[in-house]
Amino acid sequence: MKKNNILKRVISFIIIAIITSLVLYYSLKDDYKNIIHEIKTINKLWFLVAFIMMFMYWMIKALVRKKLVSKFNKNYKFIDSFKLSLELNFFNGVTPFATGGEPYEVYSLTKHGIKGTDSTNIMIQNFITYQIALVLLGMIAIITNQFVHIFPSGFLTYLITIGFTINFLVIVFLFVITFGKKIDKFIMKIIVFILSKFKIVKNKENTLEKFHNYLEEFHEGATILLKDKKTFIKMIMLQFLSLSIFYLIPLILLYGMGDYSSLNGYKSIIISAYVMLIGSFVPIPGGTGGLEYGFIAFYGNFIKGSKLNAIMLLWRFITYYFGIMLGAIVLNFKRKKVKE
Repeated sequence: MKKNNILKRVISFIIIAIITSLVLYYSLKDDYKNIIHEIKTINKLWFLVAFIMMFMYWMIKALVRKKLVSKFNKNYKFIDSFKLSLELNFFNGVTPFATGGEPYEVYSLTKHGIKGTDSTNIMIQNFITYQIALVLLGMIAIITNQFVHIFPSGFLTYLITIGFTINFLVIVFLFVITFGKKIDKFIMKIIVFILSKFKIVKNKENTLEKFHNYLEEFHEGATILLKDKKTFIKMIMLQFLSLSIFYLIPLILLYGMGDYSSLNGYKSIIISAYVMLIGSFVPIPGGTGGLEYGFIAFYGNFIKGSKLNAIMLLWRFITYYFGIMLGAIVLNFKRKKVKE
């Protein structure tokens, strides 16, 4: 099992490396000297602000998790949640659709004495609040464009529509899993039936009973989490704030290059919302390729030449590669600590 996991990670790294190399090649091939010059001459203070904003994004996400976990474990510390946020950067970054983060989040929370069902609930509610914030910002961007016409309609509009629809359906699916007891039981019966036909499950009745007990505990945990509707709304607002900060990073980098007139904060949030909607359904680790394409396509309406490619490269480093590196460092320290 461990060998399979290592192999999957190696394959993910190879895919990321190949696509990143292609992105770098096509970004730099025609104007690499000017792009490198733009990167070298960026104002160091603004560059530092961009990193600080990235840390603010991770800290707010850690705060959301801390508040959700406190319903089940009052001793869970903010620093533990923040470390987990950094670790998730690694697992989300090296798996398609960021699917590696959720199982690890559940595993990590169980290590802090939280039941598996409650850990699953925390992970799902955390993800739901994030998805709601993502879709709300996407909706605001789409509605705004109908009146302000920041971008012309065309192929990109279809990509945005697909991205918005997929993210909205994810929310619906998660709510169905959380509250649809009958649907959950029906799905479990089908899964167990199929597994029994392939002889994977030997005792069908016993397995169904275990699933039934698990679902009962799961729904009880969901009730505890969502009983306090004010807290749930606050979580969505915090996720909304964290994404807004994340969406402003390209603007900060633009300021670092001495351009204070091409964009404002409002437009940067709208553009980044479009970029994330497109990148969210790219089945490659980190949305690599899709996010770069979306960034160039949308920000290219306001930023031109080598400056655009320079900002895109710095943005991807701060928001993606830097997070993977930090996550790997935190995980390495944790592994060494366990060995000691």
